[in-house]
Amino acid sequence: MFLSPIRYNRMPIVLEAWESASSDNRIKPSSEDRAFRWITGISASSILLLMAGLIIVMLFYSHLALREFGFGFLFSDEWNPITQKFGALSSIYGTIISTVIAMLIAMPMGLAVALFLTEWSTPKAESFFGTAIELLAAIPSIIYGMWGLFVFAPFMADYVQPLVNQYLGFIPLFQGPPMGIGMLTTGIILALMILPFISSVSRDVFKMVPPVLKESAYGLGSTNWEVTKNVTMPYALQGIIGAGFLGLGRALGETMAVTFVIGNSHRISASLFQTGNSIASTLANEFTEASEPIYLHSLVALGFVLLLITVITQLAAQLWLRHVVKKAGGR
Repeated sequence: MFLSPIRYNRMPIVLEAWESASSDNRIKPSSEDRAFRWITGISASSILLLMAGLIIVMLFYSHLALREFGFGFLFSDEWNPITQKFGALSSIYGTIISTVIAMLIAMPMGLAVALFLTEWSTPKAESFFGTAIELLAAIPSIIYGMWGLFVFAPFMADYVQPLVNQYLGFIPLFQGPPMGIGMLTTGIILALMILPFISSVSRDVFKMVPPVLKESAYGLGSTNWEVTKNVTMPYALQGIIGAGFLGLGRALGETMAVTFVIGNSHRISASLFQTGNSIASTLANEFTEASEPIYLHSLVALGFVLLLITVITQLAAQLWLRHVVKKAGGR
């Protein structure tokens, strides 16, 4: 049945009127839409306001130290409350070294655990070990610190450090007496703490890989390793990077577990067996003892340095992630 010329000629007019009505509805949102937009906009803006307020407060309560020591505060390892001379270098060094050790251990292990759970384990095994990993993430940090001090540090002093010193003692990193506590022990404890976060996020990312991609690779004769290397890992690269930086942020700011096992001495040593300190452990140990204004302001300046390190790390992560995505997309 054909449309009559009159009806056919009227159809564009009807469609135009319908589109005009639809566009009017989009131009004039309802009061609920406007309220929702304002609420979400205010919530997003509050984050920037909180960050700005935090920076202003920390600058205000650290201005004495910044004015007294200037940029030399970042490059001095002297920390003497008696002479009122303070420097952040030893704390920055301990924070970076312990975090690097933790990431070198936790990142490969986390990816290996996630790949095992998603690629090679049975559903029952995945459920059991996945729940165990999530339970590890729920353990308070102070429990890790107490376990590290009373159980793991003696084990390191009696077995691990003497053995490492016997065979690798010619390397400056492994010289010194086996005390148990120190930078190496701290790095391992941090690795155990951030491992659940890296493995959990990586496992969820690996599950998002479309099965058809892996099945196509298997159909072409690829092995499990080839599918993992050429399909799963490239597809989940952004999520893997995100998981790594999530663990990095946790390691940078960890306080109580580090305070228990790092030794809390303001020193810089090439040996990982020696004691040290981090920014977070220094704040936890000495903030209540800071009676002099310059002492208190120096501790707040340390906290401000930690904030800057965290912000710079996250900005670098975002820039690197954009570069990786652009390179992978060929643009």
